[in-house]
Amino acid sequence: MNPDHRFAPHPVLAPHYASSVEKQAFLRQVFDQSAPYYERVAGWGFFGTGDWYRRRALVRAGLAPGMAVVDIAAGTGLTARAAAHIVGDPARIACVEPSPGMLRESARRLPAAQHILGTADAVPLAGGGFDFLSMGFALRHVENLATAFGEFYRVLKPGGRLLIMDITKPDGRIAQTWVRLYFRDFMPRFTQLVTGSREARYLMEYYWETLDSMVEPARVLEALALAGFERPHRHVEARIFSEYTALKAAR
Repeated sequence: MNPDHRFAPHPVLAPHYASSVEKQAFLRQVFDQSAPYYERVAGWGFFGTGDWYRRRALVRAGLAPGMAVVDIAAGTGLTARAAAHIVGDPARIACVEPSPGMLRESARRLPAAQHILGTADAVPLAGGGFDFLSMGFALRHVENLATAFGEFYRVLKPGGRLLIMDITKPDGRIAQTWVRLYFRDFMPRFTQLVTGSREARYLMEYYWETLDSMVEPARVLEALALAGFERPHRHVEARIFSEYTALKAAR
């Protein structure tokens, strides 16, 4: 069955890639090239608050000690490490990531967790194995929201919880101007300054384009509901940090 193209997270972004078919190969390349620098960018770019924020968001969404967690698009393991701190056992964390370079960084930093090469649109795990699913700031990189959310629903246990963290444009012209100045103009230059990497700068330039083109939050909530999730909800922190939560029905 063809995916519903209303639920592409954003349009094709030329000249980065020419069609949706090329998107995942493009992303693997840019994330592989940027993997050694990603932790520095995430740390300095958000003033060292990332781990603190992730832990708070995970607890708000219902993560608790002893839960089995799958972290989708895990990157270098930032969200997975925050989850491991709450769960209490890194071996209960599974990190799924399509970039081999990012997955190697994650495995180096959280070796007790599982590290699995795979995408959000085709999660290479059996169904019904996890109490909690997280995704940190990577929703824009999936192929299709409806397809990915169907996979998220499948791998969760009945009664399982979901948290998707993302950056979204705020309401209001002044706030949007500041977000544009920071993510479009400052972050790419700052990234190259602290890493010396043109590839890492390019990743942040592309990130701004995805942020600017991302579908409205209402479409994300609609796709969660269509996938079967109950109580889809969006909580916003600091006007730009969106936390999408939902539940898989208990049976």
